[in-house]
Amino acid sequence: MADSHAKNHDYHLVDPSPWPIVASVAALGTAIGAIVWMRSNLGGELFGLTGPYLFLISFAALCYVAYCWWADVVREGDRGDHTPVVQLHLRYGMIMFIASEVMFFVAWFWAYFDVALFPSGIFQPENITQSIGLVQRDELTGGHWPPEASANFQHTFNPWGLPLVNTLILLLSGVTVTWAHHALLEGKRDQLIYSLVCTVVLGALFTVCQVYEYGHAAFNFAGHIYGSTFFMATGFHGAHVVIGTIFLFVCLIRAMKGQFTAKQHFGFEAAAWYWHFVDVVWLFLFASIYVWGAGAGAAAGH
Repeated sequence: MADSHAKNHDYHLVDPSPWPIVASVAALGTAIGAIVWMRSNLGGELFGLTGPYLFLISFAALCYVAYCWWADVVREGDRGDHTPVVQLHLRYGMIMFIASEVMFFVAWFWAYFDVALFPSGIFQPENITQSIGLVQRDELTGGHWPPEASANFQHTFNPWGLPLVNTLILLLSGVTVTWAHHALLEGKRDQLIYSLVCTVVLGALFTVCQVYEYGHAAFNFAGHIYGSTFFMATGFHGAHVVIGTIFLFVCLIRAMKGQFTAKQHFGFEAAAWYWHFVDVVWLFLFASIYVWGAGAGAAAGH
């Protein structure tokens, strides 16, 4: 009877945890707080909390839950719960997550190419509703892409300036994270730490350059179809860069503590996969939005 509950399989049955339900509540509060905040010039109020306070408190709770939850996962790995079978399934989970992220960005590319390839609309209007929609797109684009210059849009970015520099920064960070992976597999801890430091610094530098670029954009986000498609696509990519940089920074701390081995380092592997995904998305953004969609004005040196 003493062995009736003994573990005789390679799977890991997780302990009861409060984090899923707490994370759900915190995520809901974050979303509601953001919506109330953005929908009211005065900040809005819900349950006695204004939009900004509800958002910040909920987001702080979400960050705390993420820290505690992932700390539990790290402890599970340290005590041997992550068997080869469990690690394989974790890899499957990360692959599925990245696949979902790919489809997320497909939506933004779809929006951009829809208006870029058909700036005057696709079909001949058959009724008043369709006609109104097509007239609005013509008014916003001037019937061609990039749109005509207006109060909200002067010209696109020169792709061979700061966007090219940012591309080189991100590609170099992909090299350094690959260097880190090889150093880990070969047991070279000093090189692992040094290359991760380089990757984190390059990721932060990319974000700084993008913030500077946004501050000097010759178009607005609101009220203009080019600005909305540009900032949604590149902005969400920038958010992924920030998340990936934090991900790699946590891996750096864990590497300094000696928590990774050549045989068990899924945490780092997941971060590296995510970072390469961010690199590839940026290459598509640079090629399609910055280069292909630049127009004659940007190519002339704007």
